[in-house]
Amino acid sequence: MIEPGRRWMGVARSADNASRAAAAAATADAITGTDPKVLIVFFAITHDPAEVLAGVRDTCPDVPLVGCSTHGEIAPGGPTDGTVVVAAIGGPGIEVTASVAEGVSGRQREAGAEIAQCALQASEDLPHKVLLILTDGRIRDQEAILRGCYGVVGASIPLVGGAAGDGWRMAHTLVIGNDQVLTDAVAGVTIASEAPLAVSVGHGWRKTGDPMIVTSAGNGRVYTLDDRPAMDVYLDRLGAPPEAYTDPQAFMDFAMSRPLGVQRRSGVEARNLSTEIDIEGRSIGSGTAIDHGGLTWAMTGDEDSILEATDTVCENVLADMGDLEPVGLLVFSCAALRAVLGDEGIKRENERIAKWARTAPFAGFYTYGEIARIRGIDGFHNQTLAVLAIS
Repeated sequence: MIEPGRRWMGVARSADNASRAAAAAATADAITGTDPKVLIVFFAITHDPAEVLAGVRDTCPDVPLVGCSTHGEIAPGGPTDGTVVVAAIGGPGIEVTASVAEGVSGRQREAGAEIAQCALQASEDLPHKVLLILTDGRIRDQEAILRGCYGVVGASIPLVGGAAGDGWRMAHTLVIGNDQVLTDAVAGVTIASEAPLAVSVGHGWRKTGDPMIVTSAGNGRVYTLDDRPAMDVYLDRLGAPPEAYTDPQAFMDFAMSRPLGVQRRSGVEARNLSTEIDIEGRSIGSGTAIDHGGLTWAMTGDEDSILEATDTVCENVLADMGDLEPVGLLVFSCAALRAVLGDEGIKRENERIAKWARTAPFAGFYTYGEIARIRGIDGFHNQTLAVLAIS
């Protein structure tokens, strides 16, 4: 156990196939200090979510709880599938407020504003705050949720988190909030602390060729680039093989490691194009808003560039904490990155995170989109790593 009087974070994982037993065991092992303030659970879609919720509550019935399903769980010892990972945060000088928004589709911005209300309830005596957000990964235009949050909290509170996964089934992603298993929902937790909280995000993709102008877009899709069908312009720019133009699987295989770069105030962000493939209509997109008139680039990268970005993100988040050592990290990596890296590559990614975490525990999952708003109004990402450091 952590000695009394200190902030702490504990992480534990269970590979028990019995969902309730796995969650109960992981929760018990994650509570390594006194006065737990919040529990965060990441569970494989193969687990029964109601039993996961029940198992957590069997062990710890009255601490705020959020969680979601994953495309793989991240924790010390390497990435896994089929497990339950629990992170617990507690100790003095930390307070937590929680909120949930349901029926999000069609009112994303309003739902974001609802979630952000928990930040307004946080103690003004604790100067460092972050809003942790877990969303149903099937919701479109997730960026609108974050704009709703920004409309309430402005630039004063960074956002971090991820969109739930379902093992690449793309059918049924789940969120836990308000002691319920939810779909079409967003769960939020504001962590307020007397000590610094730092957020960093980045990707390992580089621009290739000249920029392309979005000349028609809507509903998370780009219909034309430079006044031509977007899919054709994108594939032409990258010299794609002929089968990528006509076969969805070939397009997915090609596009997985070649995201679309979108110009934002904070830099060029990556957008995954390997799902929701529109061979007939020739549009491209990731379900996230890409504005008409915006500048985009074809992007490329490889395992080396992705792992270099892992190092950079972790180095930056620790640098933002000054001389303080982290008590724990929460990490959110992209399901599409996992597909590019492969099984051996994600082990190396995990090793990089562990190196930077040093003796601190870390927990997270492979997402259907990463959340990290540090500056500006936007904060929903694809094919990135987002990290929250807690001191």
